[in-house]
Amino acid sequence: MGHLDHAAYGWLTPALSYVMASIGAALGLRCTVRALAATGTSRRNWLLTAASAIGTGIWTMHFVAMLGFHVTGTEIHYNVPLTVLSLFVAVLVVGAGVFAVGYGTAHGRRSLVLGGLTTGLGVASMHYLGMAALRLHGRVAYDPLTVGLSVVIAVVAATAALWAALNIKSPAAVAVASLVMGLAVSSMHYTGMLAVSVHVTPSDRALPGATALQFIFPLAVGLGSYLFITAAFVALSPTADERAASASASGAASGAVAAPAPAAPGRPGEGAVPAH
Repeated sequence: MGHLDHAAYGWLTPALSYVMASIGAALGLRCTVRALAATGTSRRNWLLTAASAIGTGIWTMHFVAMLGFHVTGTEIHYNVPLTVLSLFVAVLVVGAGVFAVGYGTAHGRRSLVLGGLTTGLGVASMHYLGMAALRLHGRVAYDPLTVGLSVVIAVVAATAALWAALNIKSPAAVAVASLVMGLAVSSMHYTGMLAVSVHVTPSDRALPGATALQFIFPLAVGLGSYLFITAAFVALSPTADERAASASASGAASGAVAAPAPAAPGRPGEGAVPAH
């Protein structure tokens, strides 16, 4: 059995993966808060942005952490189509949960539970689909009880995230909630990794797929850049209150310009009729 190292670069990859998960959670929460204050197309667009931010953050967390995963006695490659599919799964299932709470506020707890269950199972599916993309000399096995625990953590973390999206409004509270959510998602990942064992079969055969530095690292950098660009967009985009205040100020200014000036009193010789 090969020795598994989950932090081959020390604390760098665990810390960086936690940061990415927290940033994605913070963006998702802020976008969901914006969505709940909006209507129509604007609400839909904010929810789509929230889903992409949280899903991208979770996926990036997983594969940044995997950069530090080494197995003694074998190289590790990744199947590219399966890895990309896991990204789409992450965004789609998070989107299902976010839209469930974004448009199901009237149903309260039922929407929250359904959304949390859907999102949690989807996040766990993303994790194990990403693990299925591993290509190495040997066989990967899983401990069922630890896998089950990781799925429970994923569902609880997803439900807590959606509850926070519905109930936490202030930026400070969102920041604290995102740090907690980042910790929960990272815990789910490393719990799932504890379920893994690898039975190495030494071989000189070239592995299919791409190495982490060839594929995972550039993709993670690109998605991380997307998160930072989205953060700038959210920070600079006016809130509903700011737009309402701006519209009110514009209306007041327009009213002041349109109001007719009072007529000056007439004087003899300037069109006024003198009194007799």
